[in-house]
Amino acid sequence: MSHPTLPPFGHTPAPYTGPSAEEVIALRKEFLSPAIFHYYRQPLMIVEGRGQYLYDEKGRRYLDGFAGIVTVSVGHCHPHVVAAAQQQTALLQHTTTIYLHPNIAEYAQALAAKMPGELKVVYFTNSGSEANDLALLMARAYTGNYDVIALRNGYHGGGQATMGLTSQSTWKFNVPHSFGVQHAQMPDTYRGHWGKDDPEAGRKYADDVKSLIQCGTSGQVAGFIAESIQGVGGAVVYPDGYLQHAYAHTRAAGGVCIADEVQTGFGRTGTHFWGFETQGVIPDIVTMAKGIGNGCPLAAVVTTPTIAQGLMGRIHFNTFGGNPVVTAQGKAVLEVIEREGLQANSLRVGHHLKAGLAKLAGKHSLIGDVRGLGLMLGVEMVKDRTTKVPAKEECAAVFEKCRELGLLIGKGGLHGNTLRIKPPMCLTLADADFLLAVVDEALASV
Repeated sequence: MSHPTLPPFGHTPAPYTGPSAEEVIALRKEFLSPAIFHYYRQPLMIVEGRGQYLYDEKGRRYLDGFAGIVTVSVGHCHPHVVAAAQQQTALLQHTTTIYLHPNIAEYAQALAAKMPGELKVVYFTNSGSEANDLALLMARAYTGNYDVIALRNGYHGGGQATMGLTSQSTWKFNVPHSFGVQHAQMPDTYRGHWGKDDPEAGRKYADDVKSLIQCGTSGQVAGFIAESIQGVGGAVVYPDGYLQHAYAHTRAAGGVCIADEVQTGFGRTGTHFWGFETQGVIPDIVTMAKGIGNGCPLAAVVTTPTIAQGLMGRIHFNTFGGNPVVTAQGKAVLEVIEREGLQANSLRVGHHLKAGLAKLAGKHSLIGDVRGLGLMLGVEMVKDRTTKVPAKEECAAVFEKCRELGLLIGKGGLHGNTLRIKPPMCLTLADADFLLAVVDEALASV
């Protein structure tokens, strides 16, 4: 039996001469935290990347359908981004925000130009967790309130404060910062009370935000935070109008609205540059990370001049956030997205991919739902389409089979039964066809 074949690609990986995968596993077990998990029954070692492809230590090529958990936006080791980092590294690698440097100012200007409304003040950080933590601080400092509303099944980072926003027990420790956080009902039109056939589903799900404000808080809130599309939660797309109503309830209670664009930003949805724009809203604070720097430790919080004033009462700086090297990379990423039309590519290839997955759903009863926008897609697997019992074991088997066939994707969702497909935005139609053929074969093998 012949298996799907990767499209031709003109790159030869460099010979690998380092320790074997078995030696690296032994080193990890001895010297790294046991809490750090890895994908696959037999751990995969990746030593090189180029474009939408990754290479293991033996030189085998894989299609990266997960982009390093949506971190690589314009492709692995893009020459323009690499050159920007190399040139800046040779001049100056580090200055803190207490000194002037042109890169941070010029990049902030370029990033602010991509934002709608009054979202013009930028704070650079090192990670999405740090960005969301700072967004909470801004909301509380500006409003004078403390309570925050987040969504069930959401994920906002691995720090104590951001873990407090998370309701999934898989990701969450018993942290004290959970105090002051209320979790609203997840607006999931596949598993929730109101489905895709209900034109008022967005308003009805948002009523739970209003209820929490009235019953679960003091009546006043610091803010409401939500991913524009749930990422770790399984590419859950909210019904139309949901954020409009949720934002209105929040602002009426004195709070600000925070959009977590860590996985949805920078054109990935195809139709818009920012995920929140697909819901027709403008937040008060936006956080971003991962794809902002194509893999470097760069993140940002963007807000309005008025809200930014809320931090003026105390000294505030960042030792590494916005350093010359990462801001050079961030600026280069924006340039590549524009020059290569990657937002339009996300729309075109994402539409092709989603349509292909929908066809697979007609062939494989394990597929319960296909959802997402652009190149941020989810395939939820169920044992039975009527009962919607999660097919967790089957999902894991498909996930493993895809790796065996040369495709790396993610999995997640509340029940761990959703395939997460979020490749670099340079994915081609030929790559998409390979991905579909692999998923088809993997489903057939279960």
